[in-house]
Amino acid sequence: MTKIDVISGFLGAGKTTFIKKLLDEALSGEKVVLIENEFGEIGIDAGFLKDAGIQIREMSQGCICCSLVGDFETALKEVIETYSPDRVIIEPSGVGKLSDVMKAVQDASANLSVQLNSAVTIVDANKCRMYMKNFGEFFNNQVQFAGTVVLSRTDVAEHEKVEKDVELIRSLNHQAEIITTPVSELPGKKLLSIMEKHDHMTEELLEEARHAAEEHEHHHEHGEHCGCGHDHDHDHEHHHEHGEHCSCGHDHDHDHEHEHHHEHGEHCSCGCHDHHHHHADEVFTSWGRENVPALTRDKLEQILEELADGHAYGQILRSKGMLKAADGEGWYYFDLVPGEYEIREGEPDYTGKVCVIGSELAEDRLAEAFLG
Repeated sequence: MTKIDVISGFLGAGKTTFIKKLLDEALSGEKVVLIENEFGEIGIDAGFLKDAGIQIREMSQGCICCSLVGDFETALKEVIETYSPDRVIIEPSGVGKLSDVMKAVQDASANLSVQLNSAVTIVDANKCRMYMKNFGEFFNNQVQFAGTVVLSRTDVAEHEKVEKDVELIRSLNHQAEIITTPVSELPGKKLLSIMEKHDHMTEELLEEARHAAEEHEHHHEHGEHCGCGHDHDHDHEHHHEHGEHCSCGHDHDHDHEHEHHHEHGEHCSCGCHDHHHHHADEVFTSWGRENVPALTRDKLEQILEELADGHAYGQILRSKGMLKAADGEGWYYFDLVPGEYEIREGEPDYTGKVCVIGSELAEDRLAEAFLG
């Protein structure tokens, strides 16, 4: 019987870091296959995890709740027949729905010797409230159906914020184990033991996830769309609390953190608010390019400043990439979420790559910025 662990989390929450910790510290004696589904035209994370010796079947053609539900069992069967793994880790798209992935695994278990072992969601402690209010169903679904919720970045978040996060998570999921100790301080084997508690994957939770996924599919089949000028009948709630307003009408959690990377407070990006029954590709879009030319650090910082804090390129939710340094010998690797970004130096890769995810993306401007 092959164990299946689903490690979900909104874009930029820290899924890849969490998975690597498990691989390094808890699963080194097991044969593990990672199935990574990226929402975006260019896969970025795969190279990082391949360095850890993990076989990856990259699925970049769409989010797992949309394109991959139909062929998920076929893909899983191929992985099991090819590698005979002890464990399969599924890292869904950051904008995927956990209930859809859980249902897909349950459906596959009828014909394959697999079992849903755990469902984990990583939540950025500094963005929990803002994402919960502004990204409605996509963020909340991942919290609601998790057996374990891991709050990341609690080492830099204020204690009061973490306490509030726990309350918000409990309002959606009263059974999940919530990890608030910084992940870096916990051994990988401890994390694994918490994930694998048998009372997490209850029949009740699995049935609720199945029902949510089937309802999601039902609404999609009946033509209820949103995000790109389609018709929809639900209300768009604009949440503003304690005077927190901005020009785009979203609720922002304006806490300023002191870290080693650039931050100007938190902004949300997608404009989807609290919708129901949507597929990610109806709300979010992506732009990606390979063979990106070299840039100086100053130029890259200028672009990332605008991506993180403005609307010149559309509503940006996530961006990451790697490109040659025009003012040095190495390469620049960057990660960006609303309101903050980080640039680090790294080894050369086979080509420069950039991926941007958001809504109403100004693709011509992005191409001009990164490609010249």
